[in-house]
Amino acid sequence: MTEIAIVGGGPVGACAAALLQQRGVSVALLEPQPPEPLAPASPLQARVVALSRASERILRATGAWPLIPAARVCAYERMRIWHEGVAPQGAGSLLFDAADVGEPNLGYILENRALQVALLGAFTAAGGTLTRATLQGLEIADTQVRLATSAGELRARLVVGADGAQSLVRTAAGLHAQAFDYGQLALTANVATEHPHEATAWQRFMRDGTLALLPLADGASSIVWSVDAARAPALLAAAGAEFTAELDRASALALGATRLLTPLRAFPLKRLAAPRYVAARVALLGDAAHVVHPLAGQGVNLGLLDAAALAQLLGAALAQREDPGALGVLRAFERWRKSEVVLMAGAIEFFDRFLAHGRGPIARVAQHGLGLVNRSEELRRLFIRRALGVTGELPQLAR
Repeated sequence: MTEIAIVGGGPVGACAAALLQQRGVSVALLEPQPPEPLAPASPLQARVVALSRASERILRATGAWPLIPAARVCAYERMRIWHEGVAPQGAGSLLFDAADVGEPNLGYILENRALQVALLGAFTAAGGTLTRATLQGLEIADTQVRLATSAGELRARLVVGADGAQSLVRTAAGLHAQAFDYGQLALTANVATEHPHEATAWQRFMRDGTLALLPLADGASSIVWSVDAARAPALLAAAGAEFTAELDRASALALGATRLLTPLRAFPLKRLAAPRYVAARVALLGDAAHVVHPLAGQGVNLGLLDAAALAQLLGAALAQREDPGALGVLRAFERWRKSEVVLMAGAIEFFDRFLAHGRGPIARVAQHGLGLVNRSEELRRLFIRRALGVTGELPQLAR
């Protein structure tokens, strides 16, 4: 019997597995389709993540950071945010600059696949064994959990669900989640731009959605365009030139004319919140417990903080010879992370409701507030620290 079984070898599950394995905890990690490493000369993929300073620290602690090819990572130094009613670099826009808080950058943009490969590599380098299997059933007993998998039966003292928004672990454990459909689709692709991105993340709030242009290591930009579902089909059906013409209007030509480099992809946007992150001998991490709107790029960062917090608490419990599946240990994790996630999710909801789609007096105040924040050095620094992920109750490895 293993101490902990983790279902899901994405970045969050692999991070938790690596951190626990490093602490001498026996971990079984289930992932049916681990990705192959990217060829060094291969083009950058369109599915990217934005990593905060806190996430960088966690990744360094796992040993994964040196395994990420430096040529595929873009450190961004600035973030420029504006509402459609003002010019991208006008007085009403908001500029965050890492130099304002004495930091070298605000974070990193890299491919999700490169991150996952590095974290799985850190897990195996720590002595962990990856099992290529799918979960088929779960039976929770008083002292253990029995997992039926495509590779046979597995027994553990605790099962961790890091298997995404459609979590089988969550369902099998009798936990549920509240879901809300935003009525939006996120359109993603990599684009070439007429002007250099200047190591800057650009984000425009519009009444029908939000557009982000994220800087990539090869000089291109990754777009994440959240559009109302009613408008999305026409954009998806548009030919390359027709789509980029719409994209250029949405970006207000902040980086000049654009050109598609990768196929356009779309996925529906939904919010998900599990009222409970834990049950007897079960804990949920990342998207299995919470999904937030991508406009702030915080989904993976929240999940990595979940992983670091759980590893910290379980490591301490096992050092004291406590049962890692005991509800007392797991509820401490739930209280800690749920309070932090609710705070971040609330802020993201405010931005989507009042900056991207807002009308009326509150929305007008929020939209004009970007310029007000930009004129206050103290407020800018507060927001920058929040963007860096260095505020709140952080796990030790994120400090």
